[in-house]
Amino acid sequence: MKKKILPSAVNGLLQAPPSKSVAQRAIAMAAMADGVSEIINPGNCDDVLAAIDVCKTLGADIRRQGEDLLIRGGIRKPDSPLFCGESGLGMRMFAGIAASFTENVILTGTGSLLKRPMQVVVESLKPLGVSCTTSEGYPPIGVKGPLKGGKVNIDGTSGSQVLTGILMASPYAMSDTLLTVNGLKSKPYIDLTLEVMHAFGVEVSNDNYANFFIPNSQQYKACRFRVEGDWSGAAFMLVAGAIAGKVTLTGLNPRSLQADKKIVEVLKLAGARLVQESGKITTEKTDMKGFTFDATDCPDLFPPLVSLAAHCSGTSRISGIHRLRTKESDRAASLMETFGKMGIEIDLEGDCMIVEGGTIHPAEIHSHGDHRIAMAGAVAALAGSGAICIEGAESVNKSYPGFFNDLAKIGTT
Repeated sequence: MKKKILPSAVNGLLQAPPSKSVAQRAIAMAAMADGVSEIINPGNCDDVLAAIDVCKTLGADIRRQGEDLLIRGGIRKPDSPLFCGESGLGMRMFAGIAASFTENVILTGTGSLLKRPMQVVVESLKPLGVSCTTSEGYPPIGVKGPLKGGKVNIDGTSGSQVLTGILMASPYAMSDTLLTVNGLKSKPYIDLTLEVMHAFGVEVSNDNYANFFIPNSQQYKACRFRVEGDWSGAAFMLVAGAIAGKVTLTGLNPRSLQADKKIVEVLKLAGARLVQESGKITTEKTDMKGFTFDATDCPDLFPPLVSLAAHCSGTSRISGIHRLRTKESDRAASLMETFGKMGIEIDLEGDCMIVEGGTIHPAEIHSHGDHRIAMAGAVAALAGSGAICIEGAESVNKSYPGFFNDLAKIGTT
């Protein structure tokens, strides 16, 4: 799908989309819980739909009730592969859960997921007694338990997703589990995992993100769980307000553990006009300056931050680009190419992306199959000098299917 975005003054009120990160975790835990859980506001993005399909394949009974989900828990060894769509979190998270079975379970997917490295799954699960296979380091993955538990060391430098799966599956291990994690990245995502586990009745002892202790005597318990608004998707709309008009977002938890809540900090660094009130946050156009920010623990913020930096005077420096190489695209390369076509100079210096503020010129760009690249290009276009045509714009369905409709609500043409 091709989408044309014209320069537009935006103004309006939007409800933040549901957090797919929270929803995927909650759906998986509800599938493992004893009883019927109600998941409020899970959304219908592609990654959430994939998590629902995986849990159905694992034996959970899942039904829609209006916009919500009713999930009767109870998982078993699946009779067919677990199809994770294009969700990297889904594949890495469900690999840990699949390791609780004594028979081999295959996890596969489609599109960009088949190009994302999965050797870290093998290296993380093997110390726990799990046999894993990949296709030369890539999906599909074969996982064969049982998950033995015990004391193991895990490398956390590749991110938090595999650790999330292991933490979630550890109550099913044959013994108590003590995980010693080295160099953990994306700690806020682990906080998110532990928060949802707590909501479903499972406790984890966290010793400064270096040691995690999970007793195997615990059982997930059904509950009523509300999925909070997504700071990752909201970041694009907050940037839209800061560069092109005025936007107010509701449905965001100011005390959220989501990593991308840091967008508020960066907007303040840039000098954005920002007001936080009870239940809502507003950004309004003003002159902004270049900023310096470390996005190592919130790499999904890179695309909206580049859109922001493109409209700031001077130079912005965003560090943590090593976290971008294995996303839906090589995001560092995709951002350089996309914004280069629009007239914005981006350089890489070690682990830092350097963005020179300037004027967004008319261009035809491609999403590279990456939802966040499509959204970054669209938002940047709002305060540009001409039309931006985005090929592959349907990629936004992965996380924010209502993105272009929301842009239309606040005044884009």
